[in-house]
Amino acid sequence: MGYAISRQRQRGKVLLTIAVAANLLLLGVFKYSNFFIATANSLAGESLALTDIVLPLGISFYTFTQIAFLVDTSRGIAREYNFVHYLLFVTYFPHLIAGPVLHHKQMMPQFASPAIYKINAHDVAAGLTIFTIGLAKKVLLADSFSAYASPVFAGAEHGVHLHFFAAWIGALAYTIQLYFDFSGYSDMAIGLSLLFGVRLPINFNSPYKADSIIDFWRRWHMTLSQFLKDYLYIPLGGNRHGKLRMYVNLMATMVLGGLWHGANWTFVLWGTLHGFYLLVNHAWRALAKKMGFAAGDGRSMMGGIVTFLAVVVAWVIFRSSSIHAAFSMLGDMLHWPGGYHVDPAAIKLAAVQSREFFAPFDLGVKRFAMLMASAACILWLLPNTQEYMNGGHRLRWTPTRINALLWGLVFALCVTKMASVSEFLYFQF
Repeated sequence: MGYAISRQRQRGKVLLTIAVAANLLLLGVFKYSNFFIATANSLAGESLALTDIVLPLGISFYTFTQIAFLVDTSRGIAREYNFVHYLLFVTYFPHLIAGPVLHHKQMMPQFASPAIYKINAHDVAAGLTIFTIGLAKKVLLADSFSAYASPVFAGAEHGVHLHFFAAWIGALAYTIQLYFDFSGYSDMAIGLSLLFGVRLPINFNSPYKADSIIDFWRRWHMTLSQFLKDYLYIPLGGNRHGKLRMYVNLMATMVLGGLWHGANWTFVLWGTLHGFYLLVNHAWRALAKKMGFAAGDGRSMMGGIVTFLAVVVAWVIFRSSSIHAAFSMLGDMLHWPGGYHVDPAAIKLAAVQSREFFAPFDLGVKRFAMLMASAACILWLLPNTQEYMNGGHRLRWTPTRINALLWGLVFALCVTKMASVSEFLYFQF
């Protein structure tokens, strides 16, 4: 289809429309059928039966890769039409489960290069190290925080009143869990691919170090952000038609980006909230520029704290099973013990009640504090994976025997911790 689009200028747009629509139709049928049926039932008071469709593995990711290739072919940007390379690009297994979102200009030239079909000892060593870092993020960190997040969100789903500290523990636990889970998978995919000499794009760049929401989206799920910018935001008009049009385009992009994550109104609300965050951020920067002072220069501690808290609030909506459960939990997070003043007795009681909430799950609040302290050091003090591997930090990787032994021990530790099955969170998307 891409070849036909590139060769037939008169009918190229028609073919492009058909091809993109076909990809979106398949995505819609498999991923959103029950969402639309449930919404129609709710609005019309009907009782249409839900489907038993099983979501194909990785459909959200390879749909985007195909759409990007088709659109760029129509623009004359994509010039590689080797069918074998195209199949390899679309079905390249390391990224299929949870990304990163691949682009043909990054991948197809590599598949055409003879160099990747030869074993490179340095790439193998680096790939194994990155894979182990990702595995450690998942097994040692993400799964540890999952133990605290899951009962809190399950309680909110079933109408359990969560005390202030328990609600915040759950929200923070999921915030950290999601990052280590998703970036851990991305590292594993990058490392596994590097064993074959193929370099995948970076997907995370210390997003919780961001000092603004604009900066956050430059660091979080970077390949998705780039795709939405290139194939949705800019085609809608981007920022070329005034501030109001830019805000509308930005909001539309974020709402659709939220819906891409899953067939639930919570994802739509999450995308809408981040769209609102971005509008406020852009408006604040415009006001700051007009008033003659800098806003969000990458060194603002207050900006970093506000951004992190805003992201935590949004993750509560993202994780919740329903909007009602999300608002219930957010309400508990705002319910400071003692009301509007500091009441030591009320705070102590809330702390005791939070400990009692986690006790049946054999989870200690002190253990959570230790986990958070460890995570904080990793997130805000240590280099991220690419900084460590590429020498962008004093603590950097070199292919030495000591490093091989160190990461071999970490890998062995991870294997001993893999007693139970724990899926990656982004498998469902």
